[in-house]
Amino acid sequence: MPDLVTFHSSVHTELFPRRYKRGWMWNQFFLLEEYTGNDNQYVGKLHSNMDRGDGNVKYILTGEGVGSLFLIDENSGDIHATKRLDREERAIYTLHATVVDKRTNETLEADTEFNIKIHDINDNEPKFSKDLYFASVPEMSDVGTSVIQVTATDADDQTYGNSAKLVYSILQGQPYFSVDSDNGTIRTALPNMDRETKENYQVVIQAKDMAGQMGGLSGTTTVSITLSDENDSPPRFANHTFRLSTLESAEVGAAIGRIKANDADVGRNAEMQYSIVDRDGQDMFTIISDQNTQEGVIRVKKQLDYEKQRTYSFKVEVTNTYLDPRFMYSPNPPFKDDAMVRVTIEDVDEPPVFSRNPYIIEVHEDTAAGSFVGVVSARDPDADNNSVKYSIDRHTDLERLFNIDSVNGTITTLKGLDREMSKWHNISVVATEISNPRQTTRVPVFIKVLDVNDNAPEFAMYYETFVCENVQSGQLIQTISAVDTDEPLVGHKFVFSISSSNPNFTIVDNEDNTARILTRRAGFSRREMNTYLLPVVISDNDYPIQSSTSTLTVNVCACDSRGNMQSCNTEALLSAGLSTGALVAILLCVIILLMIVVLFAALRRQQRKKEPLIISKEDVRDNVVSYNDEGGGEEDTQAFDIGTLRNPEVMDANKLRRDIIPEMLFPFQRTSPIKDNADVREFIHGRLHENDSDPTAPPYDSLATYAYEGSGSLAESLSSLESGCVEGDQEYDYLSNWGPPFKKLADMYIGKDTARET
Repeated sequence: MPDLVTFHSSVHTELFPRRYKRGWMWNQFFLLEEYTGNDNQYVGKLHSNMDRGDGNVKYILTGEGVGSLFLIDENSGDIHATKRLDREERAIYTLHATVVDKRTNETLEADTEFNIKIHDINDNEPKFSKDLYFASVPEMSDVGTSVIQVTATDADDQTYGNSAKLVYSILQGQPYFSVDSDNGTIRTALPNMDRETKENYQVVIQAKDMAGQMGGLSGTTTVSITLSDENDSPPRFANHTFRLSTLESAEVGAAIGRIKANDADVGRNAEMQYSIVDRDGQDMFTIISDQNTQEGVIRVKKQLDYEKQRTYSFKVEVTNTYLDPRFMYSPNPPFKDDAMVRVTIEDVDEPPVFSRNPYIIEVHEDTAAGSFVGVVSARDPDADNNSVKYSIDRHTDLERLFNIDSVNGTITTLKGLDREMSKWHNISVVATEISNPRQTTRVPVFIKVLDVNDNAPEFAMYYETFVCENVQSGQLIQTISAVDTDEPLVGHKFVFSISSSNPNFTIVDNEDNTARILTRRAGFSRREMNTYLLPVVISDNDYPIQSSTSTLTVNVCACDSRGNMQSCNTEALLSAGLSTGALVAILLCVIILLMIVVLFAALRRQQRKKEPLIISKEDVRDNVVSYNDEGGGEEDTQAFDIGTLRNPEVMDANKLRRDIIPEMLFPFQRTSPIKDNADVREFIHGRLHENDSDPTAPPYDSLATYAYEGSGSLAESLSSLESGCVEGDQEYDYLSNWGPPFKKLADMYIGKDTARET
């Protein structure tokens, strides 16, 4: 068995049963935290019975903190702590010890684990999770009502001593609140705490360790406690009498004033509702609550009248909208209050008031112009009772059918009325105070035009009636009805009749405002008469009786054996009387006529394809005739008369130019041309005959031009080919007489002759 090894601790040594497989006597070291000495703190000593004191044994220490926190003397086995240890950082360290022979390095004692446990000291004060807590509790709560629980924690060892055992106490907030010393629960300590008296409380709670003994550490926190509102305060009027005033012209629903009660509660508990409890006030006024201001708004319920009543007094009651049953029967006064309201009505100048609104008047449509229709009446409601005058708004009577007496309000007609044109007339009558024309009132007057039997009945529609040629006697051919624009009180009743001497048709009254047209004989022929005009007399039964004659047109038609119409046209009779050969001949004639028309159209088209007499450039429709005549400039308005070219007769008229002063007293006398230009006339007649006989000439009117000079020109022939004179034989002195437009030309030729002579 190995020798005994001892294990010493500087604090406390615990002996365990001996183990015979190893030479250790195992101990657990205990070390106080927060060592304050200057030297290393001694932890304990390791010793093996293999150590004979000859210095050949070596102690080796491994594990957590070895070398930094813990050191061991390898010769003696003493263990020291080099730093201050904090249990709150680490409470236990696990190390391993080994004993070896210094000379051979042979292990004398196997590796063995042991612990160093840090003993706690009271070096941490209690701490709350918050520096400031917020809580609320209903006002008027019972004593002991829980408000909030606050807890603190202590970092010291709760299993060792009283370092972490906490006790709670209240430092501030008494006598309103108390705290449970064990768990930190805050409770109310006084009954009937009123929010309206004090709403907020600051409570300071202390937590102390060491079970509250002297020398223990402590921590504090603050709790802000608010009393939440309960509906424990009734509404109260600060003033129990209110005086209001309003004009009598205030409209229904208009607010005339506000009253207000006070409630010490807040929020929902302060909402109030007002009511009028007197009959006098309930009839004329109403009151509602303003949800934003909690005021009572008094409004007009019925139209006020200063002349009828000038003051109103009534009681208004106020209560909370939401009541709390816990406080309704408390010693406090009832949860309602009342006040008197006095309303004074002020007089205003009011417009006239009609005795009725609206007026409904009836008048017969046969009423003559100027007849009485009805009377309207209005008065001034004010005490002065000023006179009023009446008028009709002509925008409502554009046809000017009515008139009104401005003094007494009598309405008369200006024109005759026709119910069939308009059954109702809606006009507006205006009443105006004579002393104050700005005060006016309008009233609608509905005039109903009563019916008078002044219209005769007539057919309800246009009837297309036919009778078959093979019809039998007494057969129905048409059912007729009538309409009447009049409206009798007992309804319409029409009577239908035709001449009894009519040999073709008869009528049967159905007694329901309809009648049946029947044939009086059998067999009708379109060849004899294809249309019959049947006069029907329609009468009503009103007074005076009105009747009219409507004509029913009956066509004779061909029908099949079942009475279905086949044809009513008279042309069909003609086609039915022709034979088949005649119809074929007529058809052939029509075909031949169509062929002739087509052939003629083809020939005309072929002729149009030939070249026309006038080519496009000479076509009169786009031909431009130019005359190479030099004008007299912008100022020359009569230097050239185009009419001279069209009518040679005017050439004898010696017209003077107005733009220049004549240089000669006697103008140049020109020789009159030959009036009878026979050669030109013969030339034109010849060309006209050729065009008339030309089949290719265009069908429209055209203008043909020919290069024929003719004879009789004042300037003789201008062609150099026919001129028998040389250039030197020409005399140009007459050019100077032609005026400014020819001055340049005269200078050129007259100057040339002068030079030649020189």
